[in-house]
Amino acid sequence: MNNAFRSYYSNKSFRITMIGIAVPIVLQMLLSNGLSLVDTMMIGRLGEAEVAAVGLANQMFFLAFLIFFGITSGTGIFVAQFWGDRDTAGIHHVVGLSLMGTLIFSIPFAIVSFAAPEVLMRIFTPDENVVFIGSQYLKIVAPSYMMSGISTAYAMALRSIENPRIPLLVTAVSLILNTILNFLLIFGLLFFPEMGVRGAAVATMISRGVEFVLMLLLVYGRKSPVAGSLKEYLGFDRRMAAQFLKTAGPVLGNEIAWSLGMVVYKIVFARMGTAVIAAANVTEAIQGLFFVILMGSGNTAAVLIGKKIGEGDAESSREYARNFLVQALLLGLGMGILMAACAPIAVLLLKMEPGTVRLVRRSLIALSVLMSVKSFNLHMIVGVLRSGGDTRFSFLTEFLGVWVMGVPAVILSGIVLKWNLPAVYLIAGVEEILKFVMTAIRFRSGKWINDLRRTKDQRNDDLYPAGNR
Repeated sequence: MNNAFRSYYSNKSFRITMIGIAVPIVLQMLLSNGLSLVDTMMIGRLGEAEVAAVGLANQMFFLAFLIFFGITSGTGIFVAQFWGDRDTAGIHHVVGLSLMGTLIFSIPFAIVSFAAPEVLMRIFTPDENVVFIGSQYLKIVAPSYMMSGISTAYAMALRSIENPRIPLLVTAVSLILNTILNFLLIFGLLFFPEMGVRGAAVATMISRGVEFVLMLLLVYGRKSPVAGSLKEYLGFDRRMAAQFLKTAGPVLGNEIAWSLGMVVYKIVFARMGTAVIAAANVTEAIQGLFFVILMGSGNTAAVLIGKKIGEGDAESSREYARNFLVQALLLGLGMGILMAACAPIAVLLLKMEPGTVRLVRRSLIALSVLMSVKSFNLHMIVGVLRSGGDTRFSFLTEFLGVWVMGVPAVILSGIVLKWNLPAVYLIAGVEEILKFVMTAIRFRSGKWINDLRRTKDQRNDDLYPAGNR
């Protein structure tokens, strides 16, 4: 371990390269999470039922987005390795698969959310007032899922070719627009009507539409390597699709397993009471601001390690992975301490019942204890194992952690034993311990490095039909 820390501090070129990619990614994620927090804080001015309703309604987008993330993370593995080989045709074909995948999943999510919002809301809560408010919100935002899926596909591909600045710019515009529209439509400022939760939904719908259009304009206007024609996107053959599904399929399964587990957590919280689910929504929105640096670092790890593997440099891949894992522990420790220290200040912004505010403060402190191990697991699964193509082991780790350890622990502590929210968050940490042990053993084995590229001749003859290169 001491050698790993010394190697990390002595490798200046690594840190310079990493920071150049990580900073725009972190800023983009900070803005995305800031958008969520702004929504939560503004809606929180309306009442606890409104916060609970919007938080539960957004579980559909949460599920959809994590499926998008699973598909596009699979894309990112290939794009990063093809980028290391400067194979533009390969990038176009994989981005085409990514766009198809996000559309295939986003359309049914949008249809169900629009057509049956009350049915979806009743899965989470029996509170009819919360069901009514959440249904109004869900029906308005449902069409935006398809636009978000396409935007996510392009954003991940751009990061994987070391160009995170376009997603950063697009997210910044979306955040600013959404914040302005929230003020105008939720509270009825200037000449706009006071729409409450429906105003927040309209603001979200418009900002996601602008995000979608601006993403396309910048990708094609700047002639990015990920910009392709429909023919180029659909130029893959069955063999390439099979190779993509073999690697990306477990990533998608990973995200579905994790996201469904988190939905079960929310169902448990909702059954613990409206105040508890409101506190959980606010807690997780605030935690997201501290987690963005960890996510940015983890995504940067995936880009740089994948690129090194694509270049055929396995030794540098291992060195980069070790450096990122050291960084994960240091960042996790720092963010955990900072979040615990800021918890008493953060809750001052809340206009909620005193008991709910106390739950938020104590929950933030409880989650801060788990931040280092969460950071390590994030870097291992998203950054190291996936970039090396070891996606099946990643899926197994996530599935066992969430469904064998986490979900039973949350149900037992939250519903059967009726513990409070901070205690339930802590007991849910058993899933992180299992994932930590499994991924650390896998990393030491060295079996996680898999070069997903074929030889040049094989790619030309087998994967890419004549005339498409």
